[in-house]
Amino acid sequence: MSTLSLVKHATRSTLNALSPLLERIRTYEELVERSPGVFYRKSKPFLHFHEDPAGIFADVRLMPDEEFTRFQVNSSELQSTFLSHVEAALSR
Repeated sequence: MSTLSLVKHATRSTLNALSPLLERIRTYEELVERSPGVFYRKSKPFLHFHEDPAGIFADVRLMPDEEFTRFQVNSSELQSTFLSHVEAALSR
């Protein structure tokens, strides 16, 4: 996890590189993908991706009324950790 700073939204090519991760996220019935890589839970933004020279990041709202928490998702290990946080948030 890292603190939030301004970075650009993930490009189509970055999202393509995250295809296995995105396919996994798309299996969560509570989430709706409103645009590529941008997921909502009910009517609230829940998860989206960013990129910058430091890597690829996912911002997820772990608690309904809190700000987003940023996770680096450059490796399968980091993605696994990230998904465990997503699953915990969805079970609340």
